Amino acid sequence: MIRSLTLHARIGVAAFIALLMTCVVARAGTYNLSIGEIPMTVMGQHKTALAINGSIPGPTLNFTEGETVTINVTNHLKEDTSLHWHGMVLPASQDGVPGISFDGIKPGETFTYSFPVKQSGTYWYHSHSGMQEQEGVYGAIIIKPKAREPFKFDRDYVVMLSEMHPSSPMRVLSNLKMMSDFYNNTQRTVSDFFADIADKGLGTTLSERGMWGNMRMMPTDIADVSGYAYLINGKTADENWTGLFRPGERIRLRFINGSAMTFFDVRIPGLSMLVVQADGNNVQPVKVDEFRIGVAETYDVIIQPRDEKALTIFAETMSRRGYARATLAPREGMSGAIPERREPPRLTMADMSMEMPGMDHGTMEHASMGHASMDHGAMAGMDMSGMETGKTADPFYRPGSGLAPEAADGGRFLSYADLKAQKPLYALRPAMREIELRLTGNMERYFWTINGVKYADAEPIRLRYGERVRFKFVNETMMTHPMHLHGMWLMLDNGNGKWNPIKHVVNIAPGMTVYTETEVDAPGEWAFHCHLMYHMATGMFRKIIVEGGPQRSASIAADHEVTR
Repeated sequence: MIRSLTLHARIGVAAFIALLMTCVVARAGTYNLSIGEIPMTVMGQHKTALAINGSIPGPTLNFTEGETVTINVTNHLKEDTSLHWHGMVLPASQDGVPGISFDGIKPGETFTYSFPVKQSGTYWYHSHSGMQEQEGVYGAIIIKPKAREPFKFDRDYVVMLSEMHPSSPMRVLSNLKMMSDFYNNTQRTVSDFFADIADKGLGTTLSERGMWGNMRMMPTDIADVSGYAYLINGKTADENWTGLFRPGERIRLRFINGSAMTFFDVRIPGLSMLVVQADGNNVQPVKVDEFRIGVAETYDVIIQPRDEKALTIFAETMSRRGYARATLAPREGMSGAIPERREPPRLTMADMSMEMPGMDHGTMEHASMGHASMDHGAMAGMDMSGMETGKTADPFYRPGSGLAPEAADGGRFLSYADLKAQKPLYALRPAMREIELRLTGNMERYFWTINGVKYADAEPIRLRYGERVRFKFVNETMMTHPMHLHGMWLMLDNGNGKWNPIKHVVNIAPGMTVYTETEVDAPGEWAFHCHLMYHMATGMFRKIIVEGGPQRSASIAADHEVTR
């Protein structure tokens, strides 16, 4: 269990006084944040974690659209740090990525961020230095809009999902490098082997086992890392964060996945949710019973409990290895029931591009050998456009995928295809060029790449200010990758035309091809990466350089007016 966090962090008396003075002297639009160490106990093990203003998560920052904010960040660590304002549209110099935006914040120094707030909605902030994000350097951002929102609510809560590991990130990465399945505690057993024979026959079972062996992987390879304590607003399931309500009220829940590596499937048993925002942008409301939230995504939902009883916010990990839990209740002391846990999913041949339409078993066997010889995936992903969905209702997963989401009790699970912009941010126009990004890697040696090249060896991606670019993501690996573009939006091509939603993170499922478009409207240098922390740290990262600016781009954008 994680011990309760207090301001008795190892950030020194001076820092503590500075925090107290913040409450007295801070003016509207000015924030003072201090990053320091705190002692913690995680799952029975003592460790030193990191915190902002002595707490995990850090304080929620409340901005107003149209204001200019000033944020003073003081580093009380023995190493460099930084803060990145995730999903925020701001000058490149203020984005907070060491080596791209700035040099980072040295120990003992204070860096002042200042930028205009050009948007509204739910966002978050986190360190972009040395895997500090997993150790506690993150917090929520709420931006109040200028105009009235297209939905009503009486009460408003942030629900920040995250995780904490008893080991340091460097130790976790070292273990993964030593043995890629170090944290896979759900490996197949002899009884599974005989069950497969009974279900599929001996020949098929042996053939499939051979394919998995050739690929140096297992159907249970859903998540890279296990052993986390899963948190909601910094509290474990036993500590049970609780939000109060009055029956009949409309409650806005701002879900933020501030995890380093964990996808969550979120539901409130016995109550449906109305999704009204995705990644800070209003969408046409869609009623669901459950949704999957990838690392770094945000979803805002409206619920309306009518009974005088406690409800459970249940966030089960996609791998089913654990869960985060919180309670909504009409009064203190009540506790919602924890639903029955579901069986862990398993990857299938379909997830590994092994069951392509029209491919016979001989071709599959040949492909699996090639797949193994080319690191962790050399088969092209399946284009989602026009694909048959089979048993899968979500077109962003393969037919027969072991990861295809299914809501509990036969309810409705949110699909990316359900997301439609409430009001298009950009005019509908064709992209001027396409850039293919193959998501690649080597699970056995544990490194992750784009187009087979690590970040350290890669050339930057160069874009021209004023153009529209189409990105083609081809996932050639077994993992779902949440791809995040800094400074600009990803318009997800989900078949809704001008109503395609805009996001700052798009999840690319195993074996799939997904398209997004970007209006290149932010000059400077930006980061573009997988938001799974260990994937980013080992190479699935690119620098974007936007060349030109408003004056020089006039000839490019003349026939392609952007509506904001």
